[in-house]
Amino acid sequence: MLGTDLMDVFGSASALWGLDFDEIDITNPAQCRERIQALRPEVIINAAALTAVDYCESHAGEAFRVNGDGAANLAAEAAVVGAVLVHYSTDYIFDGLKDGPYLEDDPPAPRSVYGKSKLRGEELVRAASPDHIIVRTAWLFGRHGKNFIRSIVNAARSGQQLRVVNDQRGSPTWTRDLAACTARLIEAGGRGAYHVTNSGSCTWYDLAVHALALVGVRDARIEPVATQEYPLPASRPANSVLANSRLAAEGLPPLRPWQEAVQEYCREL
Repeated sequence: MLGTDLMDVFGSASALWGLDFDEIDITNPAQCRERIQALRPEVIINAAALTAVDYCESHAGEAFRVNGDGAANLAAEAAVVGAVLVHYSTDYIFDGLKDGPYLEDDPPAPRSVYGKSKLRGEELVRAASPDHIIVRTAWLFGRHGKNFIRSIVNAARSGQQLRVVNDQRGSPTWTRDLAACTARLIEAGGRGAYHVTNSGSCTWYDLAVHALALVGVRDARIEPVATQEYPLPASRPANSVLANSRLAAEGLPPLRPWQEAVQEYCREL
């Protein structure tokens, strides 16, 4: 989902290689070395991750291999060829208990295997690659791949009764906007950790209601519920709101409000 939009953003202006699963296994150090040594890129963007949060709870070894060791393999080879490594991370490195939005330097405290594996990836990237950009983001949606908005719209159109969590808050983020901001960060010479999400915040229930109205589903049966009424294997942060403070501090424009991004996305749906 994110990788496709990155290819669109960078493709027209750069010499670009997009390597999919059948072309590189980031958990294989020798394969990472061979590919990166052959291409010798100036920038490596790691949009690969195991993001199935509940699956990770019962497959911790795989989660840490992909999200931790895989990131480390790319970081090590980036350092060898002198490339900048852009690595995507997540709101799940935080416990979600803070009252306000999370800043880039707030202490991490992941509560799920997924969050712990992504935090490990951050740590290994910092240790191996001096020139890195860590982009923490959240609640992604996009044209390609599975996402919450598409799932809710399809379920509502099929007449299903919807029960949607209303006590988790975050910032829905369009992968197209995230990809464009990634390009700006690289061009501006950014380094270190940044929070990048569309502006504003809402609950999953708010997002569902907003999206259904935009696509014209007026008679959906939708009920707000508490997290405890919708038990899942992995713990979710109640507060996933990320303050994009470093973007502001470095004079980079904020991403547009989530409502505008969702509206444009829903027009495409």
